[in-house]
Amino acid sequence: MAVLSDPIADFLTRVKNAGIARNAEFTAPYSRIKAELARILEQEGYIWGYEVIGEGVQKAIKVKTKFSAEGKSIVTDVKRCSKPGRRQYVHSSEIPVVMNGLGISIVSTSAGLMTGAQARKQQIGGELVALVW
Repeated sequence: MAVLSDPIADFLTRVKNAGIARNAEFTAPYSRIKAELARILEQEGYIWGYEVIGEGVQKAIKVKTKFSAEGKSIVTDVKRCSKPGRRQYVHSSEIPVVMNGLGISIVSTSAGLMTGAQARKQQIGGELVALVW
């Protein structure tokens, strides 16, 4: 197994690629931040759901991808903003609006991982993790 330098980018790429390949579900190695990303994607309607499977070191996240009535993936694209080599922090007033409100931004704040709209409403800035549309 290869060592990943950015497991969050790997998870987001798996979400996008599963939609492109029209896979009904995929699995990824578990971490708390990936589970929170999946929770946000489910809450915002980009995936059907997720579940944590396995025990201990063998834990994984099983994600069920979502498609439109025409068979197209709901997740069109994903952009990882803050990377391990270059973190990107934003003030609550600087959180981007994605595709004029058709997409979401995901922000890691002191109150946890949340969408950009929630962070703006609570006036909390943080690390801009990703943009999803």
